[in-house]
Amino acid sequence: MNILITDLVDNLFIDLLKKNNIKYKYNTNMNAEEVLQQIHLFDGLIVRNRLKINATFLKKAKNLKFIGRYGSGMESIDIKKASELNIQCFNSAAGNANAVAEHTLGMLLYLFKNIHKSALNSHNLKWAREVNRGIEIENKTIGIIGYGNTGSAFAEKLMKFKCEIIAYDKYKSGFGNNIIQEGNIKNIYEKCDVISFHVPLNQETTYFFNSELISKMKKPFYLLNTSRGKVVSNRALVDGLKLNKILGAGLDVIENENSSFSNITVDENLNYLLSCDNVILTPHIAGLSKESNKKLSTVLIDKILELK
Repeated sequence: MNILITDLVDNLFIDLLKKNNIKYKYNTNMNAEEVLQQIHLFDGLIVRNRLKINATFLKKAKNLKFIGRYGSGMESIDIKKASELNIQCFNSAAGNANAVAEHTLGMLLYLFKNIHKSALNSHNLKWAREVNRGIEIENKTIGIIGYGNTGSAFAEKLMKFKCEIIAYDKYKSGFGNNIIQEGNIKNIYEKCDVISFHVPLNQETTYFFNSELISKMKKPFYLLNTSRGKVVSNRALVDGLKLNKILGAGLDVIENENSSFSNITVDENLNYLLSCDNVILTPHIAGLSKESNKKLSTVLIDKILELK
């Protein structure tokens, strides 16, 4: 087996390849054309989001047997074409699920407890207590949209908070228990105080969160998004905040990001969101913990070894 690695990975992953006598080439500077000139030499390809693995690329990868995503999202890979060409595609999402779940919970607490606003007040020597009175997670209804690795991990974190948890996943069933209610999208609209997105980005989920969804929510709510930026329409979010239909938002991702998540473009909607003290925006770091980098490596190597 010979593998080409085109993006940064933890040293542990390289060590695990060596330990298992797997040949590899590690080069993070090659562009797509340079990769294509060599791809016929490799059985496997390890990517993140730097390169677009489209149908044209895949057709030229004559000997490729698998593509492994070091991370979770697979939107940079044409999964359908890969399947047609018998190229297996898999990610290592289980490796950063706990990191994402902790970050999501942190953002929820950040919003509920007015941590951002009160910390700024304190740094400005304004000891403002009553105006920063928070609310509790207990007895709230939290809606989780997408019950894969991160959605289920977030639900587990919430179980100790004595809140109602409604999880909706179009493609999964049979996961409910005495604490986590397996619901439908209508349940989310009718009952939830918070909705949290944990879905992949694809044609179905692009701008899943839009003005129509907001109009169907029966009460004002908080939004959390740690999945992909384009799941949420900034325009709809801004309108919802202005109308007080959205009480606050915790965003680790935003539609202004470029495809490699390395930068953002600034526009009117982003400027508005940055001006709100009930909106927290972090730079796509929910899954980036020191521990998750190691876990991604072990999850990915296990999947590769299954193919040997």
